Amino acid sequence: MFDVTTKSMQWGEETLTLETGKVARQADGSVIATLGETSVMANVTFAKAPKPGQDFFPLTVHYQEKYYAAGKVPGGFFKREARPTEKETLTARLIDRPIRPLFVPGFKHEVLVMCTVLSHDLVNDPDMVAMIAASAALTISGAPFMGPIAAARVGFEDGAYVLNPTVDDMHDLRNSPEQRLDLVVAGTKDAVMMVESEAYELTEAEMLGAVKFAHDSIQPVIDLIIDLAEDAAKEPFDFQPPEYTELYDAVKAAGEAQMRAAFALTDKQERTTAVSEARTAIKDALTEEQLEDANLGSALKKLEASILRGDVVKTGKRIDGRATDEVRDIVCQTGLLPRTHGSALFTRGETQGLVVTTLGTGDDEQMIDALHGTYKSNFMLHYNFPPYSVGEVGRVGGPGRREIGHGKLAWRALQAVLPAATDFPYTLRLVSEITESNGSSSMASVCGGSLSMMDAGVPLKSAVAGVAMGLILEEDGSYAILTDILGDEDHLGDMDFKVAGTENGITSLQMDIKVAGITPEIMEKALAQAKDGRMHILGEMNKALSGAADFSAHAPRIETMQIPTDKIREVIGSGGKVIREIVETSGAKVDINDDGIIKIASSVGEAIQKAYDMIHAIVAEPEVGEVYNGKVVKIVDFGAFVNFFGKRDGLVHVSQIENRRLNHPSDVLKEGQDVKVKLLGFDDRGKVRLSMKIVDQETGEEIAQEPREKKDKSDG
Repeated sequence: MFDVTTKSMQWGEETLTLETGKVARQADGSVIATLGETSVMANVTFAKAPKPGQDFFPLTVHYQEKYYAAGKVPGGFFKREARPTEKETLTARLIDRPIRPLFVPGFKHEVLVMCTVLSHDLVNDPDMVAMIAASAALTISGAPFMGPIAAARVGFEDGAYVLNPTVDDMHDLRNSPEQRLDLVVAGTKDAVMMVESEAYELTEAEMLGAVKFAHDSIQPVIDLIIDLAEDAAKEPFDFQPPEYTELYDAVKAAGEAQMRAAFALTDKQERTTAVSEARTAIKDALTEEQLEDANLGSALKKLEASILRGDVVKTGKRIDGRATDEVRDIVCQTGLLPRTHGSALFTRGETQGLVVTTLGTGDDEQMIDALHGTYKSNFMLHYNFPPYSVGEVGRVGGPGRREIGHGKLAWRALQAVLPAATDFPYTLRLVSEITESNGSSSMASVCGGSLSMMDAGVPLKSAVAGVAMGLILEEDGSYAILTDILGDEDHLGDMDFKVAGTENGITSLQMDIKVAGITPEIMEKALAQAKDGRMHILGEMNKALSGAADFSAHAPRIETMQIPTDKIREVIGSGGKVIREIVETSGAKVDINDDGIIKIASSVGEAIQKAYDMIHAIVAEPEVGEVYNGKVVKIVDFGAFVNFFGKRDGLVHVSQIENRRLNHPSDVLKEGQDVKVKLLGFDDRGKVRLSMKIVDQETGEEIAQEPREKKDKSDG
């Protein structure tokens, strides 16, 4: 019934297995990839004909994490997987980015790639397994896919690269100083196609070494996919790239001069209008038959690309007049908004981001329910890209894949410089409102985010800046690397290469390549040029920071204290009674974690101190020999009980009240009286022994006692 094909190999510390032929047999390609005990099923289907008039490639990638894969039930009320999580959205983008440019040019049939996590061993992250499964499924599907690709994750510990580090090793790198890198690389046999990373101030050489290490490590996986395809691949789909040479010649003849003049305009809005007019003029010059040709859009784009690309490589001048390594003018401003905790406006040419920082307490941390467990995050960055930022109208809704991806890139770039939670116990939320866009608004979010947090008084380890690089690679091997690319250069170029970091090193690297000819030498030169651009931007940002910013008067103050874990129960009390009393009495917010770290938050310093004192009185232990202020709570024949340390009581024996014989303690004491006592120690049964007579009741100073020998002689 089943025609099963299975291929396996040892990859790093685990066994990688690819299997097809048993599940989802009606899909064009279906592969279950397993690494360790993490399994992902990838299913590929594609339409056998394009939709009439469609002038783009409709590829859709979905990645789904099923909670059953880790033996979990989804949280919430509905107990069913619902909208994609941030991790699912980001992984879908990871898979999409390297496979999209590998379809044969001109293929515009609808393609659907669905990856489903079936099993998760909580050791091997399913995202890399999903990329391998998707590549294998595409390779055997018969679709015109020029793969296969493979992917690997690389860590960096003690100066050595680590292949496919565990989920725990990569979780919360900010609090794992020995782990300095989480880098994902996808590529073909000959070229790197995609890079995504979170780094902790690595040098350009270390990052390039990690990329090379990953590309070398995926070669056996590519061979395994090819081995699977040789036994299980379907017949290649009969697709011939469209031939539109005559149409392109007609388009070029009709409007090359006008299009070239349009691209000579440096202002984006003027250039966009002129390009649109040139397109209209070209269409007016074409025949009805040429206008109905489905390849007209491709011909127009080819003309635009040839003008933009050819001029840059030949002359070294770009459409806005800059040199290839020149950054646009930068203006930075902080403290724009009077009631926010921190704000900054970062403008680079025609790209602008308004970034706002809000400081919150432990109650504001984001709870994340993931396959490998539930955890909290105290740093959030939300990126918004409204239509007006590019002068357009459009539907406004929730964040899409692009917004989530750009926000995560900026988050990765900034979190490497955040202070430790023990040093700065605040929840941080950054919101980047992109108000103008013409090239890399994500890097504007990085720069603006760094400035905004500094304006809020966040003690960052260093300022962070980001720059987007581009590449134009011609067929003859000539190329130009572009610093701070424009939107048109991104759209018509061959590489989008974003680098963020501090003066000391790289904190995030993202690269998408549209052609398979990027050499290590080109990457090395691009990284070096990006460093120059980053340093220039950091210099411009420093001009906006005249000194350490004052902490916002509107932000909550937070103090932390550490208590023994065995005292947590006492602070919380039965049913939370004690901690509720502390909160109500002091007016401060109190948050306790399982490690005994307590955060006390309030905008009023007195409230924080009151809560601190109340907690300290519960958890602290009295010290023998110390003098304490106390209150008489009960008088008995043999002495008085004094409350002297929080809720702790001790006995002052009648002989320890005064340096004279008393008939009864009530001769000198009454209930509710304030007294000063010294802790003498504890008796055999653990009872507290206190003394008043050796403490001056006015000053609290100890009274010097005569030596016992001298006292005995005088008595006799």
